[in-house]
Amino acid sequence: MLGWPKGASKTLFREPQAAPQMDKPVKKRRRRRHLGRKPPPLMAAIDLGTNNCRLLIAAPGREGSIRIIDSFSRIVKLGEGVARSGILSEAAIDRTVAALKVCAAHIERHSVHHVRAVATEACRAASNANVLVERVAKETGLTLTVISAAEEARLASTGCAPLIGAHYEGALVFDIGGGSTEVIWLHREKGQTEIVHFDSVPLGVMTLAESAGVQPADFSYPAMLADMRNRFSLVKRDMDLKGGFFDHTRYHLLGTSGTVTTLAGIALKLPRYVRSRVDASWHECETMQTVVKEIIALDRQGRASLGCVGTERADLIVPGCAIFSAIHEVWPCGRLRVADRGLREGILRELMAEARHEQ
Repeated sequence: MLGWPKGASKTLFREPQAAPQMDKPVKKRRRRRHLGRKPPPLMAAIDLGTNNCRLLIAAPGREGSIRIIDSFSRIVKLGEGVARSGILSEAAIDRTVAALKVCAAHIERHSVHHVRAVATEACRAASNANVLVERVAKETGLTLTVISAAEEARLASTGCAPLIGAHYEGALVFDIGGGSTEVIWLHREKGQTEIVHFDSVPLGVMTLAESAGVQPADFSYPAMLADMRNRFSLVKRDMDLKGGFFDHTRYHLLGTSGTVTTLAGIALKLPRYVRSRVDASWHECETMQTVVKEIIALDRQGRASLGCVGTERADLIVPGCAIFSAIHEVWPCGRLRVADRGLREGILRELMAEARHEQ
């Protein structure tokens, strides 16, 4: 079991207070009084994962919301081969630096001054992560920070906490990444959300595929499912000892990652992925398991032909399905909420809080 950073607060999210009701004349006066104010500062968050490089540029929205201004995402496969070699390959570093140059150009175009860029499991596992960090600083001007699994879980939970269902006491958040999978039990009470327990399993869609030692066309889905079920069973044992029994009538599953959003897109019968349809959507877990069975029954070409999967995800969706199914088996739950948000949104919320304190 992973420990929580010493001295770190487990309180992630405080629900914003409802805006006071005002009559129309007061609204008009306030609007005129604020006309001379400067626009709110923009924030940028970069999440460099084992498989993807993602950027979000945003501004504070109403009542604590985030207003997205710009975004960028590219598959870079930074963690390719790290499980075997223990190092980031030169080709993977080149791909990643090229993507981060694009991120830096977006940030410069919008004149963003509040920026945080983080790297996760691939860089945690690689002995030469410093080479990437130095190249990024030199060639893009960005400061890339390799964060711990605990920090990754905290930020992902901060980004997802607003999606806990109104009629539930909390949720089990799971983030299926390229190199690791974080599981976080959140409890909400009196408008505050706190972490009961968290753990990180050092296997994600890329590393699970590599650890299986097979070619994508020969994935042994039952073997991957059994492996992940065993690993998550150990996590649940520690969770039960720490926080008590996970009651699915009081808590629901809350999934974030490319795997879960892809499954949701297919369940919604979308011909192509649409974030606005997927983010915050609710699904019956049994329906999602049916989608899993349909996917693993297809060959690579069949998976690639699905609009929400495509060629780039056709291989990695299979180990992703194994991780998702194992989580559902270990924590059986009727309902799942899907988040097309997470770590980057957690970073943005913290940057916005820091900017408010500076004013």
